[in-house]
Amino acid sequence: MPDIPLGGDSPPGESYRKSSDPGKKRVSMACLACKKSKRKCSGTAPCDNCRTFNRQCVFDETLDQRRRVAAKRTADELSYHRDMLNDMLKVMKAENQSYALRLLEIVRNDATAEEIRSFVDETLAHFVDTDKESASTFQKLEEVRRVIDTEGAGPSFRPKVMDIHYLCDEVPIRVPAQPWTTVTEDSDLVSHLVSLYFAWDYPFHAFLDRDVFLTHMTLGDTSSKFCSPFLVNALLANACYFSDYSEAYVDPGDIVTKGADFLAEAERLKEEEPAKLSLAYLQGTLLLFEKYSLSGDNDLGYKMLHQAIWTGESLGLIGPRIFRMEPGHMPEDMDISVKRTAWGLFHIDTVVHTDFLRPSLIDKVNVARPNPVDDSALWIPYPSHRSARLACISQYFDESCDLCEIARDISRQLFTVNRTSPSADHQRQIKETLYERLCRWHDSLPAIFDPECRPPPYIILLRMRYYTLIITMFSFTPKEDVSRFESEAPQTPESPPGLNLFPKYNANDIVQSAARAISGLALLHRREFGMTRAHQFALYAINLALFTMLVHDTFDILDPEFLSLASSFHTIASRSRLGRNLFHLFRESTHSRDQNKRLQDSHDVTAELKALFETTSSSHFAALDDYARGLEKLETDERYRGMPDDVDHSISSMLDRYESLSLGKDEIAPERLHPGD
Repeated sequence: MPDIPLGGDSPPGESYRKSSDPGKKRVSMACLACKKSKRKCSGTAPCDNCRTFNRQCVFDETLDQRRRVAAKRTADELSYHRDMLNDMLKVMKAENQSYALRLLEIVRNDATAEEIRSFVDETLAHFVDTDKESASTFQKLEEVRRVIDTEGAGPSFRPKVMDIHYLCDEVPIRVPAQPWTTVTEDSDLVSHLVSLYFAWDYPFHAFLDRDVFLTHMTLGDTSSKFCSPFLVNALLANACYFSDYSEAYVDPGDIVTKGADFLAEAERLKEEEPAKLSLAYLQGTLLLFEKYSLSGDNDLGYKMLHQAIWTGESLGLIGPRIFRMEPGHMPEDMDISVKRTAWGLFHIDTVVHTDFLRPSLIDKVNVARPNPVDDSALWIPYPSHRSARLACISQYFDESCDLCEIARDISRQLFTVNRTSPSADHQRQIKETLYERLCRWHDSLPAIFDPECRPPPYIILLRMRYYTLIITMFSFTPKEDVSRFESEAPQTPESPPGLNLFPKYNANDIVQSAARAISGLALLHRREFGMTRAHQFALYAINLALFTMLVHDTFDILDPEFLSLASSFHTIASRSRLGRNLFHLFRESTHSRDQNKRLQDSHDVTAELKALFETTSSSHFAALDDYARGLEKLETDERYRGMPDDVDHSISSMLDRYESLSLGKDEIAPERLHPGD
């Protein structure tokens, strides 16, 4: 029997006797390690036992047994499970018994409460067209289901310790922790995170080849051209965003610390990286760009993107230099990796700069696109038990590249700084031409990309991107062009012709329709996969759609599409500091429309949804008051335009602050045109 260190723990009987000493403070909660070993815990992190045994000390506050805390938690959980039971009974009573049989199969497969909830919501959605009562119930439930904060009382979203046995059975990708990272030796944790990354982040930002990367990571050769410790730690830091397990946090429950240990390791390795002109270095830098754009604390987003672009130019993937390989046939791994990285870099450049009304920096890519491959592989929605879908990676990547080329032209023709801007008439013609290109792209998408086919999430995001391009393009009208339009307009019948006073398309109708289309896509994403692991681009698209509805003259806070989109927004926003800041700004802008009383007085809106817009902290969503933390950077840094005032809640103002909170200021293009919306 191993020796027990002195001074660390006492025998159970002795611990029990000491707990009744009059000078001792009663401990209401023990750390997870003490609970597992059944030792007495000192109650504060790090506890005496964890210090003695040199182990990580983690307190799960959801297990706190203090009377008021436990009572509130119990009431919330009872309400949650009561609603779950009632809805499960509705499914079981359906005339079509296949729903009940499917539900029984899911339960027997040990599905989580969240997965059962998702299936029940999806099934109730199918009753909408035939049962008005069910439709009303579903609408109310669907608007509220996923508004529970990550740190709130919802049992499905608590940070929890990994069940290693579960992971060993279910994780789709098995890779080693060593020799890639010093943060952990746990290959189960690393496999979990890598599986999350390739399920939810990839391939929307596909700047590395999945199969090549996994092959070389599995081999464990740190001298590989396709995998490096820097790249792996940067990937793991990003993957932590999609995990609910305590192991993904440095401080469990504090979203700011998600992936912070892997990020620190990646930052250290980046400085020590010997080969700074390599595909792995470029890919790792893009991963840091993604990570920084969610935190926004250090304004390193644009810096990482510019470093990646400079590396791409130095390698000849983009820019004036042409990529050259050693004489002879290029190895297959190198060929696909070069093409994927070059076009992936182009994708990120067009997404970022067009999103924030800037001209893209990359004009063209110097290598061909990846060759078409068999699209019969499946996308697995790890870690849920939901069915796999056809991945369609090759088709997706090709369609995404086509959309990137249109986005590049939009950004360069409409958002270029320091040039003579076209006349209002000419600019309108440019928009109409680009809009028609976008429509042709959309109309030619493969049938399998149709929302009715329930495609993987990245295809839903691709469609969202199409609509965000429409909104940014038609919302962009420089103030000087507004006045120029008035001066150029014919004043009399004798005035020379040339200016078309009747635009080919109604811009207001188009952008409002696009915003509602994003709402529909967000609802599809929510029904199929939930919103808790949605890619951060969904945060941008939903935020843009909400502000597009909000600034319209006919805005109605009781609009079901607006409310449904707002609840989706909160679910995504609650998972990052950037998201919380954006949700706070969105709430403030909604309050400025003076319709909150109509919302609070409505009998058709649930209490949970009303709480998202309350101005007081009396509700159980009082945690929303903390969402403003970090916004002070807008006031303290003179490069930023400050906090919105009582009037300026426009799309332009929102995008400016979004950019400042996520990416910082672009050092290459420090000024940009601002729409006169």
